[in-house]
Amino acid sequence: MVVTTNSGYPLDQNLYQAVKGMSAAYQVVKPGGVIVCAAECRDGFPDHGSYREVLASAPSPRALLEEIAARPHTVPDQWQVQIQARVQDGARVIMHTGYLGDDDLAAAHLEQTADVSATVAEALAAAGPGARVCVLPEGPQTIPYLAARA
Repeated sequence: MVVTTNSGYPLDQNLYQAVKGMSAAYQVVKPGGVIVCAAECRDGFPDHGSYREVLASAPSPRALLEEIAARPHTVPDQWQVQIQARVQDGARVIMHTGYLGDDDLAAAHLEQTADVSATVAEALAAAGPGARVCVLPEGPQTIPYLAARA
């Protein structure tokens, strides 16, 4: 499990920017693991650009990746959706945000939590006694890596 942020204001102003924190967490989360990303998202998705439209154009992250791979040409904001879909295809991503509702996040193939601590505790209990947590308080400003075990 990895708990991350998008480094606070102004870096967490919208979901588009929060993908950077998710991407940093993805570097160290176990395949099929859980990422909890806290980002304010005061500016929503945002409303400008085509990020929201592209993100909602397929029923799942895997379908988004397939749709993007099949396109003969890129579309605006496709690269950010592609990064997000790759993260979500490999890990469960749960957001903690005060400005996007459950329906908004569901359209982005994301879950919402109101309580990060409870979500972490539940995910750890579900993962079992060998589960570990990595915390990246400065998400996109961090270069996470896994050290070799001795």
